[in-house]
Amino acid sequence: MTDGAAIAGPDGALRCPWALSTEDYVVYHDEEWGRPVHGDDALFERLSLEAFQSGLSWITILRRRPGFRAAFADFRIGKVADFTESDRARLLTDPGIIRNAAKIDATLSNARVLAEWAPGDLDDLIWSHAPEPGPAPRTLADVQAVTPESTALSKALKKKGLRFVGPTTAYALMQACGLVDDHLEACVARLA
Repeated sequence: MTDGAAIAGPDGALRCPWALSTEDYVVYHDEEWGRPVHGDDALFERLSLEAFQSGLSWITILRRRPGFRAAFADFRIGKVADFTESDRARLLTDPGIIRNAAKIDATLSNARVLAEWAPGDLDDLIWSHAPEPGPAPRTLADVQAVTPESTALSKALKKKGLRFVGPTTAYALMQACGLVDDHLEACVARLA
C-alpha cells in the first residue's frame, strides 16, 4: 500500500488510500464522505448505518444501503418509530440488511426516542459538537478514531436515550456527515 499518504487513483487524482479499494468506495469518498449532512431523517440514517457498521467493513454497509433504506422506510423517523413486533421479525429475516438483533433493536428504539423530539433537535444536537477546523491530516496516521468532541457527542446522545452510539461510532458519524473533514491534505475531495 503506502505510508498512509494520499495516492493516485485510476484517473490520476490523489485520494485518501482507503477510497481506492473498490469503485463503490471511490464514489462514496468523492461524492458523500465528509460533505455536510443536515436533517433529522438523514442524520438518523447515518447514525443507524454507522451503528450497523460496528465490527464490520463499511463496504458491507455501503453495498447494502439500498436494502437498509427499503427495510427501514427510508429511515423516516416517524415511520420507523411505528414499526411493530412483526416489522422486527421481518427485519430479522431480511437478507438485504445486517440481521443483528441488537442493532435492529437499537435502531427501532432510537427511532422511538427521536420521534418524541422536536423537528431539528437531532440536527442541532449533532452539529453542536462540530469542532473548530484543524489542520488537514497529511497521512492516515494523523486521523483519530475518537476525539473529545465525539466522546461528548456520544455521551449527549446516550443521555437522551439513544443506543449504539459509542465514541468511535460518533466520530465515524462526524466524519461521514462533514462535522470534520478528514480527507487528507492532498486529497482531491478536500481540494474540491
